Amino acid sequence: MENVKNKMVNVNGIDYRWPEKPVVVVCIDGGDPEYLQQFVAENELPNIQRFIQDGFAMVADGSMPSFTCPNNMSIITGTPTSKHGISGNYYLDTKTWEPVVMTGPELLRGETILARFADAGAKVVSITAKDKLRRQLGKGLDVSQGHVSFSTEFVDRCTIEENGIENVLDYVGMPKPDMYSMELSLFVLEAGIKLLKERRPNLMYLSLTDFVQHKWAPDEAEALQFYRQLDNAFGRLAEQDIVLALTADHGMSDKSNDLGEPNVIWLQDILDAKFGTGEVTVVCPITDAFVAHHGALGGFVRVWSKGNVSAQDIISHISVIDGVDLALDKKTACRMFDLPEDREADVVVVSRKDVCIGSSSSLHDLTGLQGHRLRTHGGLTEARVPMILNRPLNAAYKARVAGEDLKSYQVFDFAINGTQ
Repeated sequence: MENVKNKMVNVNGIDYRWPEKPVVVVCIDGGDPEYLQQFVAENELPNIQRFIQDGFAMVADGSMPSFTCPNNMSIITGTPTSKHGISGNYYLDTKTWEPVVMTGPELLRGETILARFADAGAKVVSITAKDKLRRQLGKGLDVSQGHVSFSTEFVDRCTIEENGIENVLDYVGMPKPDMYSMELSLFVLEAGIKLLKERRPNLMYLSLTDFVQHKWAPDEAEALQFYRQLDNAFGRLAEQDIVLALTADHGMSDKSNDLGEPNVIWLQDILDAKFGTGEVTVVCPITDAFVAHHGALGGFVRVWSKGNVSAQDIISHISVIDGVDLALDKKTACRMFDLPEDREADVVVVSRKDVCIGSSSSLHDLTGLQGHRLRTHGGLTEARVPMILNRPLNAAYKARVAGEDLKSYQVFDFAINGTQ
């Protein structure tokens, strides 16, 4: 029998040692550091506070754009966006001038940490809130070998053949949550706690949803209620003698004006007025099937030219707009943000912290925002995320932290290789 104690698994050029204890990584979707800073200071999160004191905690750099899909794929592959290729929910196919959904596993480059460990003999579990992530996170994972991969969104449809588990609602003992609810995330955690206790997989990845953070700021009661429940679940995970790592895919910023209305730059309308309708196309890569809480508005958009308008002319016109933080050509954006050049636009636009960018005002439905200030993400100001481990770092990784910028996509590396 192979001695797994000294076994190494190479994933996308990184060597990972064999975990001595189960390693559980949780991605708190929309988990801006401001929530933790406020609630920990108020002594509302005793478990997270203990992890910070006894383990390791820093604010790390997430991948750009600061959206859900790019950062989950960075975390699960241990690589920047330029390597795995998923740089948003959409990119533009310039052959057809139609947006292409980027959530298919065939578009994910490289291997996932879960699949490589599974191939090496580990037992793994992946649970997500939304199914748009589930297929990419499960790329290359053969659930017939005892692994589990499912989403809360389709928890009532789980089969042994597709997900490695069935009858999950009965198994967890919770009703199916609404897509716009905090329970969508809490179900992920409750399922993870039960599977950890009963199956004790070597690796587990739990990815939540950002409904709460889009809807409520850190000073609102509903946000505190949610984080108290997260903290309770994290405590129950940690008490099962594991390495627990907490991070986020992106932060969250208020992008409304003094009247409470969305502070939006309608970029397609502006560019059409300048260069003529149809000359350039603005794509909002935050767009997915669930836009009621953000109206498909974010802090990062892409602009493609059909050939008659140069990138520099577009940049010159955009750069002077109040609320624009950066307007960059393709090569500069790819160099600055480590993006895949073959899927990038002619121009990348990033907004200021309090501003968001849309395409045309006629294409965005903002009715779902009524009664709430717009809180969303995508820019550099939402690319700072927490990284917390319930165990301290070993000497080698303490030295790394002292000498290099910490990236959120290194969370599995730090949890597996970096803990004492």
